[in-house]
Amino acid sequence: MTAELVRGQNHPLPDTRLELRVSAGHPVVAGATLGDERGQVAGAEWIAHPGAPVRPGVEVPEGAAAEHRIAVDLAALPDTVHRISLLLALPPDAGGPARFGTAAAPFVSVADPAGAAVATYTITGLDRESAVVALELYRRQGVWKVRAVGQGYEGGLAELLADQGAPAAADLAAAVLRAVTPVAAPAPQPVPETAATTPAAPDPSSSSTTTAISYSHPSRRTAPAAPAPAAPDSGAVPPPRSSESPSPPQPAPAQSRPEPVAGDATGWTMDERLYNQVWGMFEDLARTVAAYRSARDFADHRLDRAIDQVLADPGTRVGGAGDAARAEARATHEELMGRAQEVLDRDLAHLTAESEVVEPALPAAYARWDNPVWHAYRTPEEPPMAVRLGDLHLPERTGLRIPFLVRLPLERGLWVDAGPGRTSAAGLLDDAELRRLALDSAVAHTARLLAAHPAGSLTVHVLDPAGSGAAAFAPLAETGVLAGPPARGAAGVTAVLAQLTERVDLLQMAVRGDAAEDLPPGFDPSRQLLVVHDFPHGFDDRAVTRLRYLADEGPSVGVHLLMVADRADAAPYGPVLDPLWRSLLRLTPVPDDHLADPWVGHAWTYEPPTVPPGSAVLWQVLGQIAEARRRNLG
Repeated sequence: MTAELVRGQNHPLPDTRLELRVSAGHPVVAGATLGDERGQVAGAEWIAHPGAPVRPGVEVPEGAAAEHRIAVDLAALPDTVHRISLLLALPPDAGGPARFGTAAAPFVSVADPAGAAVATYTITGLDRESAVVALELYRRQGVWKVRAVGQGYEGGLAELLADQGAPAAADLAAAVLRAVTPVAAPAPQPVPETAATTPAAPDPSSSSTTTAISYSHPSRRTAPAAPAPAAPDSGAVPPPRSSESPSPPQPAPAQSRPEPVAGDATGWTMDERLYNQVWGMFEDLARTVAAYRSARDFADHRLDRAIDQVLADPGTRVGGAGDAARAEARATHEELMGRAQEVLDRDLAHLTAESEVVEPALPAAYARWDNPVWHAYRTPEEPPMAVRLGDLHLPERTGLRIPFLVRLPLERGLWVDAGPGRTSAAGLLDDAELRRLALDSAVAHTARLLAAHPAGSLTVHVLDPAGSGAAAFAPLAETGVLAGPPARGAAGVTAVLAQLTERVDLLQMAVRGDAAEDLPPGFDPSRQLLVVHDFPHGFDDRAVTRLRYLADEGPSVGVHLLMVADRADAAPYGPVLDPLWRSLLRLTPVPDDHLADPWVGHAWTYEPPTVPPGSAVLWQVLGQIAEARRRNLG
């Protein structure tokens, strides 16, 4: 089974002949350094790069590309080499991003001679860095392992090589980048004049109720994306070519587009291609709507300016000349608005057609509950790249819903907000109904997470201190997919939290000491999910501290939270719990526009995944999971 690594985690290698694979979605330079026991590089002859792609035991590509394959033969390495570091750097003047934080998270994997993936790692958390050590293969006590590193360098390749002790690192880095085969930038697509300015990303931390999401994704194969449009609130208005006759923005000319095809994106597997295609659709919708809003703003601004000019001139302020000027300005405004709407309708029609093709082809982990794929559900042998936690849409086309896919393993906990929402849908419900919907939503999320994991690889614990969630938890409890009955009372809360806290401590010590193989006999290797209901009922100060610890430290060692809570209920704790709420991905039981992308600043409406009324699909899927778990244990 493929190991999905998190930063700092290691995994044994089954063979000496391996292939390292890189998928970045934009041009990167791939290289490798051969280091000693401390990871230090003795000189340029121990670095494989495009100008010198072959070194003992390793061969790298000769150019910059979005995907790479690096051949490694550990048996051919000199005895003095104890570590191979896989390096990724952004090439200058390649038409791509200047830092990793503005691009898709690179994905790397290690494959055996048969092509099967041994371990994978998604390099997240990068910002201003332009070079990164993705992973390393290292030898310890005669055994080779792979470790996920993800160490980035703002100073680029020069700083990276200097950190590994390479002499004359700056000169060497410059020589490496000069040797890169030039990569042509994609031809820019025609865009409206208003789309020429890209605003700075808004600060997602400015609002406690807004969560930032990123729509960067590996490149789609259909067409290069147009430059990002200006956000409607950015204040960016393109200047006219002359003060008398400003040139209106021109819509992009119609292009012949191929019929949409499911899986039309980069990736080694259909699962990965569909994942990339979904996020490509998200990006295309964001750009299309941003261009439309910017074009409308330009038209409004142009109309206001034309009217102001008429009023500012005493000769045209009144009379026939003034009336004619105002009529001409309004006609131009209507024409610009019509062009913007025409382009929007065209692009939305294409995205709608693509959605209608992609949605039925999605695997269970990415599909809605009403998709027929669930009727043929079987537990997977390997977890997928992501899981669907709902849908996203914009007001320009509410019927066009983009799956909200969250990568696995979860990098942060989940919080289903049971408090009153800001939308009209939430305003129509009383507190009791909102809490019921929140708990039902959490159970559906739990079922999805269980369904996305191989049998026995996710263990679920439930805290229900007051027992008020017994009816909602019935599908989980009665099918037997839980680790035990939902814990009740303060004693039950304390026992479960103590067990999971001890587990996190033990795993962290094993990771830091590179001693995962020394865990106690019978240690359960599965990931853990703790579902917390009715917080903070049943929690004392020590329990709250342990919960915060699990939220902060648990995800890195496979312990995850799913909380169902109204933040107002925990108000007596004051700001002590603010870090807890900020660390969790907020979801809602009813549609709510609390998710924002950090590029163009759209407020996306999130809709939770709901089981069709009267459907038994949730019980059927949980029954399949429970049966597979019993077979696995037997």
